[in-house]
Amino acid sequence: MSEYKSGFVTIIGRPNVGKSTFVNRVIGHKIAIMSDKAQTTRNKIQGVMTQQDAQIVFLDTPGIHKPKHKLGDYMMKVAKNTLSEIDAVMFMVNVNEEIGRGDEYIMEMLKTVKTPVFLVLNKIDLVHPDALMPRIEQYQRYMDFAEIIPISALEGHNVDHFINVLKSYLPEGPQYYPDGQISDHPEQFVVSELIREKILQTTSEEIPHAIGVNVERMTQESEDRVHIEAVIYVERDSQKGIV
Repeated sequence: MSEYKSGFVTIIGRPNVGKSTFVNRVIGHKIAIMSDKAQTTRNKIQGVMTQQDAQIVFLDTPGIHKPKHKLGDYMMKVAKNTLSEIDAVMFMVNVNEEIGRGDEYIMEMLKTVKTPVFLVLNKIDLVHPDALMPRIEQYQRYMDFAEIIPISALEGHNVDHFINVLKSYLPEGPQYYPDGQISDHPEQFVVSELIREKILQTTSEEIPHAIGVNVERMTQESEDRVHIEAVIYVERDSQKGIV
């Protein structure tokens, strides 16, 4: 009988490289918020993937960058602290973009991590296959990676292969969460994130990523209908009309 693997894996990368899309893909449900605006993931949203031979708890961290304000500084501390709590690190990049200063900043930090670091080149559906190897070689000049795997989180290409490789690096361990549980956050939190996602998708730059949503009540009215009461918090009174 093969051993049961389990572990905690953090996903790190510049804003909008596809971290939330990946989490939603492997979990099979929308948990992590997706938006074109940078820094939309403010919490360490855990997505729990349970298979017959393994359970992986993904920590979807805020996009890492050099902080420019107090909120950014707090988000950086959250991301850095996550590195000390996990069994593996996924460094996700957009294969369709050149290596930027943000990527270099992240790799300098990852060089100090003792756990395996996987370079995950996302969005391969947007590039010609011939462009893939040159991009891989560029990243290899900066640091050594445990594995380098190209994927498309949106289309699902090579995602299953990556999961199998990732599982081979995880230690033998227990099943932390019961079958069917896909997040350690309460249902109200997931709903609040979905509401916040819709706000960010439908409003202009006048509404910052710092917007907050608090679900105060959820009532099951029928089998396919739920009544939700939520409070939306904005920074200025002038933004209320926009929302």
